[in-house]
Amino acid sequence: MATANVYHLRRVAATASKPCYVCYKPTSSCLITPDNRDFFYVCDGHLKDPGFASPIVSDEEKESDKKKDEMTKAIEEVKKEYEEKQKNKKKKKDKKDDDKKNEKKDDDKDEKERDDKIKAIESGDNAIPKVDEPRIFALHKSILQMRVTRANNLARAKRQAELVKNPATFPSVPTGLP
Repeated sequence: MATANVYHLRRVAATASKPCYVCYKPTSSCLITPDNRDFFYVCDGHLKDPGFASPIVSDEEKESDKKKDEMTKAIEEVKKEYEEKQKNKKKKKDKKDDDKKNEKKDDDKDEKERDDKIKAIESGDNAIPKVDEPRIFALHKSILQMRVTRANNLARAKRQAELVKNPATFPSVPTGLP
């Protein structure tokens, strides 16, 4: 098993959960190599353990995180702008007692404008895939060595079973007279 130390996280249905490789608790998280040669089930707690596996963060995920941060900052700016407008209106309201109907219409109009701006910001960045947790991992070297040793032992046992099944590997009975 000479594969790279790259495992992708796959989720299976809760009904198809298997025991964790480490603690034997039922889990629906499965780590699998890109070539589908090796896979095993592991708990979410073990995935977060830096002694077990570390996430591999791609450039795309870094960019999406930056865009997500920019989007939240823009939304916060719109909300602050709206709050400032509301404070200014309250100050004006204290100074002037105009028609209350016009003020309500203005308040509704400002709220709608704020909501539209927030929706525009969010919809403009909908192309960003939302990544809550990492999906690609590199196993710790001792865990990887355990997986490699296990794969080697399975291959060795398979070769030995084939040798035992093949009658040509055993010595033949002597055919000549002694």
